[in-house]
Amino acid sequence: MPMTITEKIIAAHAGRDAVRSLDPDHVGTRGRPEPVEGRPGEFVYADVDIALGNDITAPIAIERLAEAGIERVWDRERVALVPDHFTPNKDIASAQQAKVLRDFARRHRLTHYWEVGQVGIEHALLPEQGVVGPGDLIIGADSHTCTYGALGAFATGVGSTDLAAAMATGKVWLRVPESMRFVFTGKRGRWVGGKDLILFCIGEIGVSGALYRAMEFAGAVIEALPMDDRFTMCNMAIEAGAKSGIIAPDRITRAYVEGRLERDARYYASDPDADYARTFEWDVTGVGPLVACPNLPENVKPVEDLKEIRVDQVVIGSCTNGRLSDLEVAARILKGRRVADGVRCLVFPATPTIEREALRAGYLEIFLEAGAVVSPPTCGPCLGGHMGVLAEGEVALATTNRNFTGRMGHPKSEVYLSNPAVAAASAVLGRIAHPDEVAG
Repeated sequence: MPMTITEKIIAAHAGRDAVRSLDPDHVGTRGRPEPVEGRPGEFVYADVDIALGNDITAPIAIERLAEAGIERVWDRERVALVPDHFTPNKDIASAQQAKVLRDFARRHRLTHYWEVGQVGIEHALLPEQGVVGPGDLIIGADSHTCTYGALGAFATGVGSTDLAAAMATGKVWLRVPESMRFVFTGKRGRWVGGKDLILFCIGEIGVSGALYRAMEFAGAVIEALPMDDRFTMCNMAIEAGAKSGIIAPDRITRAYVEGRLERDARYYASDPDADYARTFEWDVTGVGPLVACPNLPENVKPVEDLKEIRVDQVVIGSCTNGRLSDLEVAARILKGRRVADGVRCLVFPATPTIEREALRAGYLEIFLEAGAVVSPPTCGPCLGGHMGVLAEGEVALATTNRNFTGRMGHPKSEVYLSNPAVAAASAVLGRIAHPDEVAG
């Protein structure tokens, strides 16, 4: 029976040859929809490869385990705790949350726990450290867990209670999502990266356009896309309402995981005649850098249309665009230039490894010479947590993934989303700017 890559991964982890759906048009003897072989939609119990929590979500899961009398996790090598949202701790409350993770990790001798100095932003850290890989089924109590689909894994966000259940049993209960296929053809333009491709996609289908579906990205443009850009695309699948994002593993994936992955990779691909809820095919030749305007990621416009928008703060980093290639393009634009007067430019490398590599490459010196500030790895400003919170009336341009009302601070502030090249150029000119205006 033909299946998509998502269906194959879930079926394998559910111990099934195939997964089934509930057909709403086929009502059985009990007055409920009956299973129909060969289509997604069935609820299954599936084995989990990695269960992930952070300093906001894991304390709730740990509390639920204690309430249930669970005294040990199902596998100390498969539970990952990453204190990244409010670290380095900004106040007593965040310090207490981080301590809950620290104490739990020590008590259960968890393999995958990182302290400040080693910890990075979870969705950059886990792939970098080889904790997640192709063919995995990963659940995380964070909506951007879908990032790992870039490796050819099924990865999705869950609530803290589901995380607790997975930490105790190694299983998750879920409905198999239908898949949507997004085929990108043509030629990717200068300054255009994964951020622009996913913004283009969300701009076309809307923030509910892939509700509870797996977004499968394919086509010649995706096949040529570097790994960092693939992570960015799958990261923001949730901004279209998706259950997950995924890219079939190929030579680029294999080159990334070889010598890095803790376990053996399992490579899956969709069957040519697999069933999709809907397929989109876009020729992106001529698509330039894009910006998502307040207050939704679907409110997408070409950067050229926004040159009158002045900015108070520019943020370069996050789990979306804080990897080395992102810092490299920002440094290329900022080199020998200065951040505009009255603009705060904040740079957040996503992991300590990325930070060290950027230091060796000279990028951090470029940022500092330009008048930017470089932060240790943290989610801080992305969620309006710390180290970059916006005041009333302020405008930020960020390489982060969300621009909802109040996302980065005051509910009367505004957030625009862009790629790192646009962000760096905008920091120099003090307004939203095309990179060509600065770098030529």
